[in-house]
Amino acid sequence: MVNLVAAQKPLLHGLMKLAGIKPHSIQIEPGTIMSFWIPSETIIQKTKKNKKNTTTTPFSNNQCAISPESTTKPDPNKPVVVLIHGFAGEGIVTWQFQIGALTKKYSVYVPDLLFFGDSITDKSDRSPGFQAECLEKGLRKLGVEKCIVVAFSYGGMVAFKMAEMFPDLVEALVVSGSILAMTDSISTTTLNGLGFSSSSELLMPTSVKGLKALLKVAAYKKLWFPDRLHKDFLEVMFTNRKERGELLEGLVVSNKEATIPNFPQRIHLLWGENDQIFNLELAQNMKHQLGERTTFHGIDKAGHLVHLERPCVYNKCLKQFLASLHAEKVQK
Repeated sequence: MVNLVAAQKPLLHGLMKLAGIKPHSIQIEPGTIMSFWIPSETIIQKTKKNKKNTTTTPFSNNQCAISPESTTKPDPNKPVVVLIHGFAGEGIVTWQFQIGALTKKYSVYVPDLLFFGDSITDKSDRSPGFQAECLEKGLRKLGVEKCIVVAFSYGGMVAFKMAEMFPDLVEALVVSGSILAMTDSISTTTLNGLGFSSSSELLMPTSVKGLKALLKVAAYKKLWFPDRLHKDFLEVMFTNRKERGELLEGLVVSNKEATIPNFPQRIHLLWGENDQIFNLELAQNMKHQLGERTTFHGIDKAGHLVHLERPCVYNKCLKQFLASLHAEKVQK
């Protein structure tokens, strides 16, 4: 029987290409490969003369590694925006409603974090810091020197690490439904409040019942799908379960180890006001901790999946913040 979720992937890939981005995979280092969707106009094909004796490395979903046959050069007239996904879906699935809204004015890069999509590693490090390091290396190999990072949930924790570790690369952050770090106390309080025993039980459901429970706490409105679609989603989107479980274990840090970095970047917290996973109180506390260069905007009638539930409002708020960054640069 055809998997309905998998059957929709070619359509989504086609829409992404129409929006102006194409898939590529980068070897970060031996044993580590990260897949990206990158702006089509940044890919410079070498001449036939220079293509002799060069090879491409194939991957699934018609993706291939950047090879000597092509190089990438970002458009200097477009600011770079990097969209980092959360835990329940790969990049273009998570940001399908934002990509087309941004590609006219921005060079949009959509990575798949390690163990999502076609991104893999044989290294044992499962920390957000390692994800951030690989993402930074991948972006630099793609010719990106400066970028604005927009991140959701798990991706937000990776983005905060990336901004802390590479302030020369990350100019600004937009974060939705995330926190600086998953401390023991936040993890316990959040899971107890939602009625789950572990992060794996919440974020890696193994049954239709479990997936319905995840969607119930992630969305503001009750979502209804036939059970078959739930089964197909589980089969396609929750791969690499062992490694993803290790990623969740690598997230949690003790309260004593948690620190508040002094970020030089502007940070904008764009939140669903009805987020049950990371609620408004957590968001407001984080805004206070991060200081004066951090702003907050709440979107009503939206939960954790704010960018999917209210994409038009989300995109409007996002573009307003991005425009304010440009205006700030012009004034300088």
